[in-house]
Parts: sequence; C-alpha cells; structure tokens
Amino acid sequence: MFSTGTDVMGRPTREAAEEEHTSQEGLVYQVCRWCHTASFRKLLCPVCASSDLESEHSDGHGVVIRSNVVNRYSRVMRNESLVRFPEGFVYRCRIVGAAPHMVNVGDRVRPLGGRTSVAGEVVLEVCDPPGSAAWY
Repeated sequence: MFSTGTDVMGRPTREAAEEEHTSQEGLVYQVCRWCHTASFRKLLCPVCASSDLESEHSDGHGVVIRSNVVNRYSRVMRNESLVRFPEGFVYRCRIVGAAPHMVNVGDRVRPLGGRTSVAGEVVLEVCDPPGSAAWY
C-alpha cells in the first residue's frame, strides 16, 4: 500500500485490509483509466504515459512465450521466462516446479502460493510438470 504520510484509515481497518489483500492468491496489476491498457509494476502507462492507474486483481495464470535458462550471479541454474497473462501484459518471471531446461514455450503457469524471491521477482510454477499423467 502507498503511504501519504497522513493516517486516513484507522489502525484495525488498515490491518484488516492488508490481511485481505495478502490472503488473495494471484497478482495485482494496473489498468490505465484513460486508455485501458494493462501493465504490471509500472508507475506510468506504457502507451499514453498517464499516471492515473487503477489496481486490479488477476488470478495469476499465464502462458510461457519465451524461456531461458540462466545461472548468472549464482552456481544454481534457474529458469527465467516471459509470461503472457490473459489481462494483456507480458512480464519476466521465474518458473519453478520443473527442471529449468524442461520449461517450454506454451506451458501454462500459475502463482506459487504468493511466494516471491528475495530479489522481488515473481515466482510461478508449471501447471502440468513434465512426467505427470498429462504427458502420457
């Protein structure tokens, strides 16, 4: 939540609102009130540069459109993929639930129970991991 420096909401109401916000699984994205473009983690609309953005809630399910295996800054390989969400935005996410080289373009992904990495990146898991019954 954003802080304006003034306490508009009472203490119990604010805590209840934060608990409700964190209990929902999924992603919070922004929609421009002027041109209705969806974006994720932006301060300005990428189309019209308006700062009048409204927060919306997404279930967080998406489809991988590009997949990379990286091991920079660590000795452990991980997968970083571009994921297209049905709300209309694309975002770089970390994919878990399968070996990094087994995440393919077209795989469906979902949020991993509100988990984010230490670096603040979005962590998603593969809906149908390789080796499941759907692959036979």
